[in-house]
Amino acid sequence: MSAPPKDRLRAVDLAATAGISVQQVRNYVEAGVLPPVRRTASGYRIFTTEHARALAVARRLAEGHGWSRTREIMAAVHGGDLPAALAALDGGHAELDRERAEIRRVLGAFETVLASPSQARPVPRRGARIGEVAALVGVRTSQLRLWEERGLLRPARTPHTRYRVYDEAELRAAHVVALLRRGAYPFEIIAAVLGELRTTGSAQRVRAELARREQELHARSLRRLRGSAALYDYLRGRDAAGWSADHPVPPADLVG
Repeated sequence: MSAPPKDRLRAVDLAATAGISVQQVRNYVEAGVLPPVRRTASGYRIFTTEHARALAVARRLAEGHGWSRTREIMAAVHGGDLPAALAALDGGHAELDRERAEIRRVLGAFETVLASPSQARPVPRRGARIGEVAALVGVRTSQLRLWEERGLLRPARTPHTRYRVYDEAELRAAHVVALLRRGAYPFEIIAAVLGELRTTGSAQRVRAELARREQELHARSLRRLRGSAALYDYLRGRDAAGWSADHPVPPADLVG
């Protein structure tokens, strides 16, 4: 019989290091967030400093990647599937890259809107009809109908005839759509711009809000980077699975 580990920890001690409950520790073992545990002859779980390291890494990963992806990554690591762990990790960073690109594209669209001359036009009290709006914006009525079908425009309808009626806000929205379509912006970006404009009513305020979101995204990216670095250090300290952080493919596969 092998000697008991010298660095043995009680479950309550391991839980205390992270400020969680003993039941959460057990749940993490079941989910693969922590390495498998041995048991004493009487059935008690044996935790070690390896479990404490894994718990610290998981919490650092979760700060940047969230617990759902962290569980996926750590379970893959402890299951000996490093490629799956790396794929999940890369997926998290790729999400931030897409979000950052989206913010920049929307910011660019707002810069286009802000740089354009004011398109303010007086609208009759009854509202403007679709033909009038098409003439003011410089597009065909069929385009206005298409933009409405895509949810970009929201004209009202007269009670009996059901004619479309555009107020000043919808006329402005039609100008924005036309301007951005001429700039080759896709419909999803235009929808994002209009959604922000309808929420704040000010392109300048929207630009400031998007800049704030971009800064928050930078902070999230740094948190994910710290989590990835912690995982890398953890992988380098593991040797039981037959691969390392520098050589993720088992030697037998390399020479086969």
